[in-house]
Amino acid sequence: MEKKQFLESGKIVNTHGIKGEVKIQPWCDSPEFLKKFKTLYIGSEAYKVISARVHKDCVIVLFDGINDVNEAMRLKNKVVSINRSDAKLPKGKWFIQDIIGLPVFDEKRGEIGTLREVLDMPAGDLYVVAGHDGGEHMIPGVPEFVKDIDPEAGRITVALIEGM
Repeated sequence: MEKKQFLESGKIVNTHGIKGEVKIQPWCDSPEFLKKFKTLYIGSEAYKVISARVHKDCVIVLFDGINDVNEAMRLKNKVVSINRSDAKLPKGKWFIQDIIGLPVFDEKRGEIGTLREVLDMPAGDLYVVAGHDGGEHMIPGVPEFVKDIDPEAGRITVALIEGM
């Protein structure tokens, strides 16, 4: 599976103040992750980040060339992306986009379906697997059930219990 170079990472939900800052709702693990980037992308256009700080669960960003609230308002509701090559992930971590569509194998039953979605729930991630039987498997993203995720090998290994 070919990996996308640019990954959608958040949405500009509003302006902040009058000096051109924007408020970004991050779609990544944490606002701290998104604030580390020196360049963000809106569509195919690169925007240099002058400053970024976390405010509650969002990131307040000032882009080079955006000098007042009116210019910032034009960016509202735009999706912000990062360049994959700018991201440094810890060992054993991956982008969710890279595992969507991978086949899912149960340790006992073999291949059970394809990962369709990863839901970010209050208690943790929930893996939604489209089953080969037309059904759906909801698997908590904890080590007891998700045994191995290997995007390079192109597979996810799980241990299901009765009823999953």
